[in-house]
Amino acid sequence: MRFNFPKGILYIIMVLTTVTNISKAQEYRIKQHRGNENIAYKWAELSLEATARDTDNFKPRPTITSRYLALVFTAVFDAWSRYDTKAVPVYLDSVQRRPVTEQTLDNKKVAISYAAFRTLSEYYYSDTVLFRSFMKEIGLDPNDRRQDPSTPVGIGNLAAQAVIDARRGDGANQYGEETGPNGQPYFDYTGYKPANSADQSNDVERWQPKYFLDLNGDKFAPGCLTPYWYLVKPISLESADQFRPGPPPSLDSPQLLREVREVVSLQADLTDENKALVEFMRDGPQSVQQAGHWLNFSQQVSKRDQHTLDEDVKMYFYVQMVAMDAFIACWDSKMYYDFARPIALVHKYFGGKLIKAWAGPNKGMVMMDGSKWRPYSPETFLCPPFPSYVSGHSSISGGCAEALKLWTGSDDFGVSVELVAGAMTEPKHLGDTVCLDFPTFTKTAEMAGISRVMGGYHIQSENIEGLTLGRKVARHAWKFYIDHLEGKVD
Repeated sequence: MRFNFPKGILYIIMVLTTVTNISKAQEYRIKQHRGNENIAYKWAELSLEATARDTDNFKPRPTITSRYLALVFTAVFDAWSRYDTKAVPVYLDSVQRRPVTEQTLDNKKVAISYAAFRTLSEYYYSDTVLFRSFMKEIGLDPNDRRQDPSTPVGIGNLAAQAVIDARRGDGANQYGEETGPNGQPYFDYTGYKPANSADQSNDVERWQPKYFLDLNGDKFAPGCLTPYWYLVKPISLESADQFRPGPPPSLDSPQLLREVREVVSLQADLTDENKALVEFMRDGPQSVQQAGHWLNFSQQVSKRDQHTLDEDVKMYFYVQMVAMDAFIACWDSKMYYDFARPIALVHKYFGGKLIKAWAGPNKGMVMMDGSKWRPYSPETFLCPPFPSYVSGHSSISGGCAEALKLWTGSDDFGVSVELVAGAMTEPKHLGDTVCLDFPTFTKTAEMAGISRVMGGYHIQSENIEGLTLGRKVARHAWKFYIDHLEGKVD
């Protein structure tokens, strides 16, 4: 039966309907826990704890943990998408969107929790007890493995399984499945061999392993970290070399001499604030690596803006996808150019010359022969064990900062941290307590990048090209994110 209303009455009905819809939306938002109380935030917090434990258990491996974090939040996004009106999952095929009547906050909580729990248990397998305990704490059964696509439990389990299955054999060699490693996880199946040994430099422009000290004081030279990482399949990029930068400055160029001289000069004039920045961005024991650092920064945004579950699911997915893909693109450049670290370049240019430099933990700045120069770093982690060009910190920071800027629609950040200068590098030679301010996302990325030059891990061109590379990855990934969010993919 059709009713014909006068135009005035019809307009009133339309207005009332709109007001009712707005009220329901507002009510839905009011009912949600926000900021650090929403369940997506709590799973991010648990992911960071797992990453810190991974560092302690397996030593720093930023490439690997960036993939873990990205895949965890991809599974979370995929599970959540089945309770959204438009979003399309990345890997979860053949699971239909649930009816509007089922698109409730409670169903989303359950679905994303099972997705997070299953993927975290797969990737951070040594901490399964931690994840099981949290599931029980929030009233969910960690033993429930149902895969019924009409239930939130089933959708969460299916989303996790879809990600795990899709990424098996993606080039990361997580299960030792690539040809050659004999089943050893994360073994280098490309057969990379550095041009130089830790004891002899054959080509000063190429990367050289360096000796570290272990906790017992014994000397060892770590091999190159995941030299095959450029072969890992990205999520949003078409290929690892899609945005590969041009080459680093050559050994006989005035630019390289100028940039190496800058590294020496910056170290010689390190202030307490400089030292604190170097240490904060470098991290120490229980480090969450660069992807984790920016997940933590994302959480600061969530607390600041009082995000709902929906907002955090979307933000973490996009930012961590950018971090993973930026690492892959960065490693493409590192392994393609196989460029030397500043420590070798300083020795080359300033060997036999007297310079002011840091003498080591608790020894302060002294005049020394340039051949003895070293980064501002503890003996247990003298410098990153992989080629230098471009900077990983700059690439991931540039990318994630750009991602947060695009996602929030503003460059404003407004976070500060307080720490004691020297605490992680020279504990018997402490400086003042320093407050580091991060006013914008862009400035934060630039501070992360320049900290690597100050610390002696990179020259300036590696920082600048890294920031540029990361931003290109973020802008490219933005379209991928929007297409999945708005259902513009098959």
